[in-house]
Amino acid sequence: MSTTLFDKVWQRHVVTELPGGGVLLYIDRHLVHEVTSPQAFDGLRERNRKVRRPDLTFATADHNVPTDGRDIDESTLSGKQLAALRRNAEEFGVPLYGYGHEKQGIVHVIGPQLGITLPGLTIVCGDSHTSTHGAFGALAFGIGTTEVEHVLATQTLRAGIKPRSLGIKIDGELGHGVTAKDVILAIIRKLGAGGGTGYVAEYYGSAIEKLPMSGRMTICNMSIEMGARAGMIAPDDITFEYIAAEDRPFAPKGAAFDEMVADTRFLRTEDASAYDRHEVLDVHGLKPQVTWGTTPAMTVDIDQPVPDPKDPAEQRALMYMGLKAGDVPAELAINTVFIGSCTNSRIEDLRQAASVVKGRKVASGVRAMVVPGSEAVKRIAEQEGLDNIFKEAGFEWHRAGCSMCLGMNGDILRPMERSASTSNRPYEGRQGPGSRTHLVSPMTAAATALTGKLTDPRPYL
Repeated sequence: MSTTLFDKVWQRHVVTELPGGGVLLYIDRHLVHEVTSPQAFDGLRERNRKVRRPDLTFATADHNVPTDGRDIDESTLSGKQLAALRRNAEEFGVPLYGYGHEKQGIVHVIGPQLGITLPGLTIVCGDSHTSTHGAFGALAFGIGTTEVEHVLATQTLRAGIKPRSLGIKIDGELGHGVTAKDVILAIIRKLGAGGGTGYVAEYYGSAIEKLPMSGRMTICNMSIEMGARAGMIAPDDITFEYIAAEDRPFAPKGAAFDEMVADTRFLRTEDASAYDRHEVLDVHGLKPQVTWGTTPAMTVDIDQPVPDPKDPAEQRALMYMGLKAGDVPAELAINTVFIGSCTNSRIEDLRQAASVVKGRKVASGVRAMVVPGSEAVKRIAEQEGLDNIFKEAGFEWHRAGCSMCLGMNGDILRPMERSASTSNRPYEGRQGPGSRTHLVSPMTAAATALTGKLTDPRPYL
């Protein structure tokens, strides 16, 4: 019987079946940040428990760090959460990459970057976009605070009914100026905001095989935006070459690396008939995408008008976004351009944006900001001179953190301000009360900064 990539990784990690249904899964890596961990550590403390495997637990500060370089104010809620993470990490012996640490960054950026993320592993974090790590052939998903405590204490997770498998074949050649962000927005546009509910999605096909790891991570990152439990891509030579890079301290080396490759190379779906459900997307002719509403499913081609609302949800979205059917993206004035988040803040994303910006200037009245996904990404970008390209064009150059993706740290929009954002969610109030967010790729964001309106990047390349 054919089995999927998901089936293989799941079965490897089943410790036991539980009475009444579900299983106990062994967890290989537990990633921790400051937002969902304080109550979990308090629970350990109240029950006089230790962290079972501090060597497999990794903590970083990301959601609440001030990316403009300000000192942390521990009288604020953000500051208190960061201080609590520092105290908890010290008390329970968990390694922490805190504010100012050279390894600090967004949890879903530093995991792969440090070699913590590897094929065939189970990876959890108290954050929905943990699905990012599935780009390596790992089974990675977000968990709640109670589950964070359970994993800290036992290195296992009680899992309910096993999700079904959704195969998404993506074929075709991506055109110049069209990126993985456009691909995943097109998928969600096709399947809907709940189109993946109850499934683990596996992406495959010729278009996926040609993507670098950064693009694969972008696609898996946004799997959650169509309701999927996780997103996965089978490991291949591109995966192994990424892991083999010299600057990944937690990745296996030498014989251990060869052993990992031999063990995980077969982790793939043998036959498409093994999927419980199958979808196809041909990206030939795909244009840059932009969201017009309050979910990533509300997306159009960059040169398409906003559609007529199909239901009350879309009608509400139009009202919230201050739009009407027939409005054209290229006519919408943008107040802020944000390049960052766990979706699009890797060095490859910054290089793409810089290729559009180089030698040009940000439009008058537009606030444009670049927030690297990690301090390491920031260092690499500065070594390559990308920071100067952005700053000379009029962009703000920030320190690493989640920043304006979720407006939890001082980087927010004012009510009714409109942003072009490389983040993952255009929800109501996501980037600040009353904020209006349009999701785009890094290149589209860069082109938008130059004109002050949602802009197709292809003429600028």
